[in-house]
Amino acid sequence: MEDNPPVPRRRKEDMPSGRLRKGLYILPSLFTTANIAAGYYAILQVVHGSLAEPWHLDNAAKAIGFAILFDGLDGRIARMTKTSSDFGRELDSLADVIAFGLAPALLGWMWGFRLLPPGDSPNLHTKLLQLGAIASFLFVMAGASRLARFNITSNPQPSNPGRPGKKYFVGMPIPAGAGVIAAVVHFAGGEPISYWYTALVWLLMMIAVAYLMVSTWRFYSFKDINLHTRQPYRLIVLFAALFAGIWFFSGPLLFAIALLYMFSGVLWRLQWIFRRKRNPPAPPAYKEISQPS
Repeated sequence: MEDNPPVPRRRKEDMPSGRLRKGLYILPSLFTTANIAAGYYAILQVVHGSLAEPWHLDNAAKAIGFAILFDGLDGRIARMTKTSSDFGRELDSLADVIAFGLAPALLGWMWGFRLLPPGDSPNLHTKLLQLGAIASFLFVMAGASRLARFNITSNPQPSNPGRPGKKYFVGMPIPAGAGVIAAVVHFAGGEPISYWYTALVWLLMMIAVAYLMVSTWRFYSFKDINLHTRQPYRLIVLFAALFAGIWFFSGPLLFAIALLYMFSGVLWRLQWIFRRKRNPPAPPAYKEISQPS
């Protein structure tokens, strides 16, 4: 009786689990691709908004909002499935420059300055248009600089740590900065600014958001929210209420959330400054050195 021929062993990569593992690596990148697509669509809508049709600008603001959603999902899915990769991190940074740097900067410039009526002072209109272009450029540079800083920095800490760790961002994250621009435009229904003093306030606001992104101030990261608890009913109720509120009252609710998050970092900073003034650090103790006789 002949011996049975040996059965070849299946390699690990040939097994279904290995193929499934490879497929999971593509999943976060799909959401990152959706982030890029939303940013590109927002830019297209801003270009169409130059025809003074407000709904194009409102669509651009909504597209940035969806890009924020996709950006939050790709990172969380990568952590949950343990499929983080260097390619995914680099692709995510490039996507953020498009969706949260270039798109909101163009939207802010078109909505707040380019479509501003000349009024009785064409010179003032020209100056505001030029200053708006500078502010938009600063917004893009601040966002790109922030992403570059975090690509080369491991575990950065805020200058007013309080509770250091992953619970807080160092500076305002670039999706939140883009969210402020998009939320204001969406709250206005895409209707562009009509008065020069409103454009001046918008100019200062864009510069302030750009500064907050490159600052070392503390902003809550929401990374300590645990979705793996056995009884996540509180989070389910909260997310359901938030979804319903955005569905029916997206303009005022997103506007309030964006501004509250923006000013939360400012309030934390002021609280840290006042606390430091009340309790100044102890002066360093110097050891007396005897002089030779």
